[in-house]
Amino acid sequence: MYHPSGTAVQQTVRSTAGVLDRPRADGDTILFQRCTWCATTMYHRLLCPVCQGSDLRTERSEGAGTVRHATVVHRNTPAARNVSLVEMAEGFVVRGRVMGPLVGIHSGARVRLSTAQDPVRGEPVFQLLDEPYRAWR
Repeated sequence: MYHPSGTAVQQTVRSTAGVLDRPRADGDTILFQRCTWCATTMYHRLLCPVCQGSDLRTERSEGAGTVRHATVVHRNTPAARNVSLVEMAEGFVVRGRVMGPLVGIHSGARVRLSTAQDPVRGEPVFQLLDEPYRAWR
C-alpha cells in the first residue's frame, strides 16, 4: 500500500517500539516479566520461554533471592570481582554481582537487591543477608 505522507508508517513504527519500552526501575527495585498465558516469570525477554507467548506483563520484584551459582572473575579488572546467578523469590534468574567477602559467597546464600544497576557494568548488585560461616573463631 502506498502512503504518500509517510504518517501511517511512522505510527506503526512507534506502536511496535512501545512494546519494548518498559517502565524504568527506580534505584532499589528490579523489573521482571510474567507471561499472562502460563504465568512463567523471566528477566528481559521478548517471548515466553515456555509457551512462546508475547503477552508479557511487567512487575516489580521484592528484591530477595538465593545465589544459585557464583564465580570469581579476574580478567579486565584491577581486582577480583564476583559474578553470580541469583534466583529471585518470584522464580526468575538474573546475573549480577554480590557484594561481600568472596569466601562467603556460595550457592544457597540468601541475598537482597542493593542497587538495580551497577554504574560500570549495568548489572544488578546484591548484598549478602547471612553472616559468612566462620569455623575458626
